[in-house]
Amino acid sequence: MGRPVQHKQKAIVLALLAAVFYALNVPASKLLLEHVGPLFMAALLYLGAGIGVGALALLRRNKREQSSRLSREDMPFVLGMIVLDIAAPILLMLGIREGTASNAALLGNFEIVATTIIALVLFHEAVTPRLWTAIAFIVAASIILSFEGEASLQFSRGSLFVLAATACWGLENNCTRKISSKDTYQIVVLKGIFSGLGAAGIALWAGEAVPSVSFMLAAMLLGFVAYGLSIFLYVRAQSVLGAAKTSAYYAVAPFVAAFLSFALLGEKLSASYLLAFALMLVGTVLVMADTLARRHTHTHSHTFVHVHDGVRHEHTITHSHEHQHYLGGGPHKHGHVGTFLPAQSEHKDCAGSLRHAGETRSSETLS
Repeated sequence: MGRPVQHKQKAIVLALLAAVFYALNVPASKLLLEHVGPLFMAALLYLGAGIGVGALALLRRNKREQSSRLSREDMPFVLGMIVLDIAAPILLMLGIREGTASNAALLGNFEIVATTIIALVLFHEAVTPRLWTAIAFIVAASIILSFEGEASLQFSRGSLFVLAATACWGLENNCTRKISSKDTYQIVVLKGIFSGLGAAGIALWAGEAVPSVSFMLAAMLLGFVAYGLSIFLYVRAQSVLGAAKTSAYYAVAPFVAAFLSFALLGEKLSASYLLAFALMLVGTVLVMADTLARRHTHTHSHTFVHVHDGVRHEHTITHSHEHQHYLGGGPHKHGHVGTFLPAQSEHKDCAGSLRHAGETRSSETLS
């Protein structure tokens, strides 16, 4: 019991560190976008991530088991990850350029909604009522942040770009989840290099101006920290927590990024922003509370045997119940589900009798 809890706690720390590193992305990118185009900015961020983590892989040259490396069966998820990672940062850079960094930072939390719904629909991950409540708060906050005002009755272009980026990353998170047990270095290097080259190709095709070397290096350094190290820690956490759960802890990133936007860029606080901030905070707290929940499922099977008119009958009843509580104590609940299996018969010459065969099986899962 101790080791799974320790693994989960370590994964939570990694997810939070990943969020803090990524939080640097929005305010720093806002400053760099004054000198670098959005397409090249997206390319340089991922190239910096891929090259930086590739260098770390060379420095830490311990051979991993061959089974941990990506295989041919993983290629559909790898290709999906790369294509989505080309589109998402371009959309985000366009959103940051069109709107405020603080709004873009908070809207990043919509990634939780996209990741969770895709995890539910495509990959059948469990979504609790508490998580649905959190999603409702986050969606409401996202609408407030995206709305330009009562007079226009329109959504801002910048916000729509950011929401499109989070939807891409939500699907990408689930693609990465399918390969998160494989070599983390290999995943991040492939993600960074090929997504960066793809975005750079689009930038050249679109005729965007090539930035100076100094700004290219600055953007790549930001990419190494905000994307490379962040992705690396995220994938490590995701292999333990799952896509929906890891994105829950990652939700602190927008709040850190919003604070940095105000501190570094001097952006003003509006009434709608403060309302959205409060709703987003409630949603995030609910998501994190759900992530901390620990569930145990126990299954018990009881076999009843009796002989009637010379025929031996066996009846098996299976009960399963779930316990949910929190690290450090808290709520506890359980329910029972009974399954009655069809009777099995066997001819046997003996007097009628009834006995209980005490066969019990139990299983425990930690989520």
